[in-house]
Amino acid sequence: MTGFDGVAVSLESLTRRFGAETAVQALTFDIGRGELFGVVGPDGAGKTTTLRMLAGVLRPSAGDARVLGVSVARDPERVKPHIAYMSQRFGLYEDLTVQENIDFYADLYRVPRAARPARLERLYGFSNLGPFRDRLAGNLSGGMKQKLGLSCALIHHPEVLLLDEPTFGVDPISRRDLWLIVHELVAEGITVVVTTSYLDEAERCDRVGMLHHGRMLTLDTPERLQRSLSGTLLALHTDTPRRARDALRTLPGVRHASLFGAAVHVLFEAGAADGERARARLGEEGVAVHAIEPVEPTLEDVFLHLAGGAARD
Repeated sequence: MTGFDGVAVSLESLTRRFGAETAVQALTFDIGRGELFGVVGPDGAGKTTTLRMLAGVLRPSAGDARVLGVSVARDPERVKPHIAYMSQRFGLYEDLTVQENIDFYADLYRVPRAARPARLERLYGFSNLGPFRDRLAGNLSGGMKQKLGLSCALIHHPEVLLLDEPTFGVDPISRRDLWLIVHELVAEGITVVVTTSYLDEAERCDRVGMLHHGRMLTLDTPERLQRSLSGTLLALHTDTPRRARDALRTLPGVRHASLFGAAVHVLFEAGAADGERARARLGEEGVAVHAIEPVEPTLEDVFLHLAGGAARD
C-alpha cells in the first residue's frame, strides 16, 4: 500500500465461521488513511460479514482487525465512536421526518448542540435533502433514503466510513449522486470502505479487493488488476450468446468465456487469439456471429476469470 498517510484499518487473518461454514477466511491486508477501498464479489462472498466485523458488531472467530489502532476482537466498543457503519438496511425511522432522523442520530452520537447547525447545513448541501427536511422518511424514494442514511451516519464526523452496498437497488442518478458524496468525503481525508457487487462502480476506488467464497482472490488498483489479465480478450456479438459461450469454452486456446451483456467475452491464451477459429467453431454449432472485436479487460472480466480458476482449483 502506497500513497496514503498511514494505516486506518489493518486485517490480520480475519476469519468468521457460522457453525461448519466459513464465511470469511483469513483476510490479511491494510487500508490507508484517506483511501477509498472497494470490496467486491457476488452475494455470499463474505462482504457484509467482513464489514460487520470491522464495525465491531460481529466478533471474529479467529484473527483480528485494528481500526484506527483499536482491536475489533478485544475492544469493539472503543471502535464505534470513530466510525460510521451504513448497513444494507440502515435503521431509518419511517414515521420520523428527515430532520427528526438526523436529530435522533445526532443525539445517539452525542453531537454537541452548538456544532449541529453547521453540520446540518453541510449534510443538506451535499445530499440535496434540505427541501425535504419535513418529509417523512417513509415517503422518500429509495435513493433519497440512502442519502438520508448516509447523512445520519456522517453527523458525528467519523474518521472511517463503512458502506455496505450503498447503491443496491438505487436508480442511476441517485447512484451517481451517492458516489459524488463519497468522493467528497475521501477528498476531506475520511477513509471509506465500500462493498459492492457492481464491478463498474469498483473502478472508482483507489484499490479493490475481490472476494470469492470468503477468500481474497486478488487486491490491487483497478488499473493494475485490468492489466493483470494476460492473453487477448475478444468480444463476439451473436443472437445466441449463451450457446456461443458454451461452445467456445471447449475451443483450444480459450482460457475463459463469459456473457457480457449481449456479447460474449472470450479470453485467449497469449498468441492463441484467432477470431476466425472462434467463428468457425460457432458455425459448426449453428451460431451466427455478427461481429468480433478486441476489447480492453474490465474488472468484471478479471473477476470472472479469477473466480473460474478458483472454482476449478
